[in-house]
Amino acid sequence: MPLPFRAGGPEVIRYLAHAEEAMRRRGLLPAWIEAAIGTPDWTTPDPGHPDRMRSFKMLEVAGGRVLRVVHWTDGADVVVLTAMLDRDALKQRSRP
Repeated sequence: MPLPFRAGGPEVIRYLAHAEEAMRRRGLLPAWIEAAIGTPDWTTPDPGHPDRMRSFKMLEVAGGRVLRVVHWTDGADVVVLTAMLDRDALKQRSRP
């Protein structure tokens, strides 16, 4: 379901069915996804799909765990493929 984006970036964030299911199953809130996309702590290209981005956000409300959101742009919109709390994100970030 598309949501208006509030952080001054894209006009709409569209969640694919897979993303909606992952968010429901993992208890992830849309506001967390918006924060990761709008004000990420860091981003990387998806290694298997260079047209996709991975946005990472440390969430104090999740005990300091890191949220990873896989997404791409479609015009002025952002399409979210999936989201998860990534236990290895900080370790991978510190690798050379």
